[in-house]
Amino acid sequence: MTAPANRRTMLGARASRLARTPASALFWRIVVMNGLLFTIGLTVLALSPATVSSPVLLTEVPILVIGLALMIMVNAFVLRNSLAPLSALTTLMERVDLVRHSDRIAHNGNGDLTTLIATFNSMLDRLEAERSASTAHTLAAQEAERQRIARELHDEIGQSLTVVLLGLKRAVDRAPDDLREELHTVQETVRASLDEVRQVARRLRPGVLEDLGLLSAMSALASDFSQMSGVPVARVFDPRLPEVSGDVELVIYRIAQEGLTNVARHAHASRVELSLCADNGHVVLRITDDGDGGPIREGAGIRGMRERALLVGADLTVEEAPEGGLRVRLAVPVTKERA
Repeated sequence: MTAPANRRTMLGARASRLARTPASALFWRIVVMNGLLFTIGLTVLALSPATVSSPVLLTEVPILVIGLALMIMVNAFVLRNSLAPLSALTTLMERVDLVRHSDRIAHNGNGDLTTLIATFNSMLDRLEAERSASTAHTLAAQEAERQRIARELHDEIGQSLTVVLLGLKRAVDRAPDDLREELHTVQETVRASLDEVRQVARRLRPGVLEDLGLLSAMSALASDFSQMSGVPVARVFDPRLPEVSGDVELVIYRIAQEGLTNVARHAHASRVELSLCADNGHVVLRITDDGDGGPIREGAGIRGMRERALLVGADLTVEEAPEGGLRVRLAVPVTKERA
């Protein structure tokens, strides 16, 4: 095939692609429908016994007005039906949030806008998949960094403080009576610091989750929260939870940890209920407090919980509890692969 023939083939293929675009299809549809409408109106006017004088008589004005009104109404009806999906598409664009599960627009029977709506839905699917993948990498890196810091706290600082405690014990045993009380005070301060370091390391890396399982880790988390905040936690745990993967367990634990942290910082609650149970094919986590409640402001903490929930296909809701305070609910679907 010669070069001019190749060029003609490429131009023909390009023209064919341009002719099939949604914008061009919608344009030609409107042009054809308007042309057909005006042709019908002209044909009816030509074949009907009605005539138009020059100048126009008053008796002919109502006929012309009615004909024009009918043409405008039919044209408006056709355009409204053709462009109606754009309103739903605009509404969806305004409320799309990649941190939440977004709904989609059904594109069956939408004429020339079918391709546009299908493309937009596909774009949302792609963006959500990319956001989920990038969030997974970020959270995995975050968990790895937490484990590294926890190991360093436990192995380096923890061991150093333990050595200091042993040295203080020997010094207390040999110290004169007038210095022994002061050394005891220093010893207790170092011991308290060592306990705090261990608690921080445990929060950074929930070893009990790996060693004893999700329910034991949640129970330990509730105990630590009550010890730190002084707020009692009512625990409702289902011992017959379906088996889930390690990633799901970590997501549930981290969301419960963040939810209790938010209660300690902002709620001013006097009581918290922590629930973990199976419900209709889901593992459901609930954190309910009787605190201040009020308007829900989604800061970094709640958005972080939503990002974690997306990783395992879970649904997270944060709402005001009927009895006051807030309720955090996480529903994780239990698939056959996880069961």
